[in-house]
Amino acid sequence: MAAAWNMPLDFDPPKIAIVIDKNTYTRELIEASGSFAINVPCRTLAEMTVRVGSSSGRELLGKPQADKFAAFNIPTFAASKIAAPLVEGCVAWLECKVIPEPHIQDTYDLFLGEVVAAWADERVFSNGRWHFEGHDDLRTIHHVAGGAFMTVSDTFQVKTTDI
Repeated sequence: MAAAWNMPLDFDPPKIAIVIDKNTYTRELIEASGSFAINVPCRTLAEMTVRVGSSSGRELLGKPQADKFAAFNIPTFAASKIAAPLVEGCVAWLECKVIPEPHIQDTYDLFLGEVVAAWADERVFSNGRWHFEGHDDLRTIHHVAGGAFMTVSDTFQVKTTDI
């Protein structure tokens, strides 16, 4: 699924929060497996992201191409610590194990995940920093509404001083 609402939560161990509506097929899969992957798409994957986010995996059940990966011809590769596949062409990948919090899952559709493995494309991420200069097609995308996206744009540095 295409998920717009996710955020970092903690560093040690690394954790994230993600909103997964209780009516989605993805939620059923996450609850059954206890894990999920965050694939961070870039500008070149915007069209695929809209297609995936505009359909339900339930619609594909029982068909020859019974999942979105097959139906939309999305190339994947195996994750190292979870069963969910990772999407080729993204600029970052997080493998996550669900931290069970039934109250917030049921009340707010909010899932917490411990990041058990992570990678990023070294062309745009190294030394703990994003650097998209010269790689406009690899800029991360952020859905605004109605199929409109924004990308990360200019960066600038503020000099820090000791206080």
